[in-house]
Amino acid sequence: MLWIVLVAVIFQLAFMTIASRLGSIQSSSICDMLREKGKSNWAIAVGICLFFIGATFQSGYNMGIAAVVEELFPPEDSKTSGPNYLIPALVVIFNSCAIIFLFAFRNLYQLVERMMMFLVALMLLSFTINLVTLRPKLGDVARGFIPRFDLVDISVLGLIGTTFVITAAFYQAYLVRQKGWSLDDVKAGSTDARIGAGIMGTITIMLMATAAAGLHTESGDNVTLTNPIQIATALEPTFGSTGRWIFCLGLFSAAYSSFLVNSMIGGFVLSDGLGLGCEATDRWPRVFTSLSLLTGMTVAIAAIQFNFDRAPTIIAAQAVTVVGSPLVAIVLVWLASDKTWMGRPLKWFSYLGIALLVSMALRTAFVTLPAKLESYSNAAIKPAPVVKNADASERSKIGSGQSEQ
Repeated sequence: MLWIVLVAVIFQLAFMTIASRLGSIQSSSICDMLREKGKSNWAIAVGICLFFIGATFQSGYNMGIAAVVEELFPPEDSKTSGPNYLIPALVVIFNSCAIIFLFAFRNLYQLVERMMMFLVALMLLSFTINLVTLRPKLGDVARGFIPRFDLVDISVLGLIGTTFVITAAFYQAYLVRQKGWSLDDVKAGSTDARIGAGIMGTITIMLMATAAAGLHTESGDNVTLTNPIQIATALEPTFGSTGRWIFCLGLFSAAYSSFLVNSMIGGFVLSDGLGLGCEATDRWPRVFTSLSLLTGMTVAIAAIQFNFDRAPTIIAAQAVTVVGSPLVAIVLVWLASDKTWMGRPLKWFSYLGIALLVSMALRTAFVTLPAKLESYSNAAIKPAPVVKNADASERSKIGSGQSEQ
């Protein structure tokens, strides 16, 4: 299924091209363009959707960072040492650093760009070491690039979402305006966009190949994973004691590289949608970005420290994505549809991309969300087990879900 990643890269490049060119030829932002065309409600809807998508999934990045720290620096004795306050404290520190970046530096985009380059390079290096050490069979990897339409079903669409991220493509228009690029600059700088999308696709392919090569036993049984950190444990027989550090370093880079950018997309576009400005020097984009960061941090700390149920948050994020992703793509294509640089190939790719996003949204709406809602409802109404002849400590363990099965 590696060929699907290549397809996703092509769609990502197509929409990044549309957003970049649109941002370069217009003196106003995308939401301003919508207001000028009498579509103020569209501008507000796009801003709200992107903010909630970013804020809800921001908790996932916080959880990823917390999982890495907890894996590398576990408490000495979790049974007797009490609550581990180190993890929430570090989560607060990471978010505080991000908020300080927002308000302390005027050239915010340049700072974030350099930080992203460093973290992506670190992530690429870590996952490359993983892959080279495992030495997957090159023939099997090559066969993954051969299209197999008989194996494609609607569930495969979820794989495309790891590389074809329409919100990131949409935000490209804001980055281009901030740099002051003209259409000629965009054409000259399109190589950077291709390299960036190519790197993200490469990392996805590397992770898939690593999983295929390392997460199976010699007997052919699959390794059951309940969280990403277990991958590091599963790879230890191959990598040795350094494997956990290498993998966790890559996972941390992956989480933190998207940490600030994800919240900036939601914060800046929401401010633009409400007509409050979208420049890096404006106050409200930074305020809304901080709000996105704090929302994700709060949910993550509640989940870590108080076993807060994140299921409603995940369900809400997927529900907003159902509406938001196709809406963002339609807005981009609609605003660019009358431009001379929208040639026939780019138009066809944009239409196919919208169809793909709508298909993914329909899958989420009619398959993923109903399953999650049913699972969540069943868990909520499931009665607690009744235990007879058990002491208080044993009943406490069972009540909190800690007893051994």
